[in-house]
Amino acid sequence: MAKLLIIIGLVLVVIGVVWMLFPSMFAWIGKLPGDIHYSSGNTQIYFPIVSMIIISIIGSILLNLFNR
Repeated sequence: MAKLLIIIGLVLVVIGVVWMLFPSMFAWIGKLPGDIHYSSGNTQIYFPIVSMIIISIIGSILLNLFNR
């Protein structure tokens, strides 16, 4: 379990560094069809439903690969 947590931490650090150096690589997050964005006056409501589903699927696949 400790090795898995270390691997997940390292993966998150790598993603953070890549996101910091190449922000346009992750520009698609939140702009997919199915993501809900509503703005009216001073109010903004934002639900990135499809983006979170895709990230969840990718995360599940990666975790299943590491657990085998």
